[in-house]
Amino acid sequence: MKDTTLQIPILIKNIEAFVLRAPIANPVKTSFGIMTNRPAIFVRLEDEDGLVGWGEIWCNFPNCGAEHRAKLLQETFKPLLIKKSFHHPSQIYQQITEHTAVLAIQSGEFGPIAQVIAGIDLAAWDLFAKKSKLPLWRCLGGTDPLIKTYASGINPDKPEKVIEDLLKEGFTAFKLKIGFSEKADIENLRNIRQLIPSHQLMVDANQAWDLPAAIKNIQSIEEFDISWIEEPIRADNSISHWQELSRSCTVRLAAGENMGSEHAFKEAIASKVFSVIQPDIAKWGGISGCLPIINSLNQHGIEYCPHYLGGGIGLMASAHLLAASSSTGMLEIDSNPNPLRSLVSTPLAHIADGTVSLSDVPGIGIEPDFDVLAHFLIH
Repeated sequence: MKDTTLQIPILIKNIEAFVLRAPIANPVKTSFGIMTNRPAIFVRLEDEDGLVGWGEIWCNFPNCGAEHRAKLLQETFKPLLIKKSFHHPSQIYQQITEHTAVLAIQSGEFGPIAQVIAGIDLAAWDLFAKKSKLPLWRCLGGTDPLIKTYASGINPDKPEKVIEDLLKEGFTAFKLKIGFSEKADIENLRNIRQLIPSHQLMVDANQAWDLPAAIKNIQSIEEFDISWIEEPIRADNSISHWQELSRSCTVRLAAGENMGSEHAFKEAIASKVFSVIQPDIAKWGGISGCLPIINSLNQHGIEYCPHYLGGGIGLMASAHLLAASSSTGMLEIDSNPNPLRSLVSTPLAHIADGTVSLSDVPGIGIEPDFDVLAHFLIH
């Protein structure tokens, strides 16, 4: 990581959260629930010089939680930042984490509080990169803006038809949602492999099974050359369960989007069970919290693939962080229609042979256009 400490500190003038919600024609299905619309919370952090950084707070479930997280930022976090000066984004991250640690315990709202902190941190990194007049990937020490991608969120309803369209869009790797029924999963994978016999194919069970069911179901799909299976069991299972699963199956194990502490990531790395670990920087840690984790993944030979299934700001930040890392992992790009992603993350719109190259525009390289997004805003 490159030292981006500023000689002249940033003085925070204002911070605000924008809640957006986009209707969708086809619900996004997972084994534990269905998304009937796409929410997002965009964070705007402004300094006294008028520079603005953008971040995003995870808010996919429950759908009504977006407004609550926005109010948390406004009422709890804003007073901690206004008129305060900082030399580095990690100072902001550390300060607001420490100030709200007891509140998280008292309220039991570890998730929402961590997610607001993550969104603020992303905005801080965008702002500091702009202040440094560097793209975020270069500000973080990256040397190559080219990253690999894969299409995710592929629903179980005729997924081969979806993949046909995604191939035309330039994707070369795909992740299917499974965990609905053994028969349906096998049929879908068979149909997909007939279409793409040699492309990289992953699956995501979204914590669908207990340990015996996971072993049985994974063994039933091993013939389809699966690159990894994501969260086949609940994320809070003991490491011993993950180790037993690893011993019983040949498919690589992936997890991380629901690891919500430094301890959880360290335990996962030390277990040597996971071939792929997937922090979600809008859900926990932001960049400041996840950077040490990513560095440790690289040192232990574990593939870093950022998890992301939200709006375009968090996706862009994830892309820059991946480009800055030395990982050969892929950026997750949701295949489902979501204008809060597609209208914002326009630099990622053109995939060529499964890859995309980031620009040299300072920060994450985008400014959301609220004239275009106005009818999605929740006031």
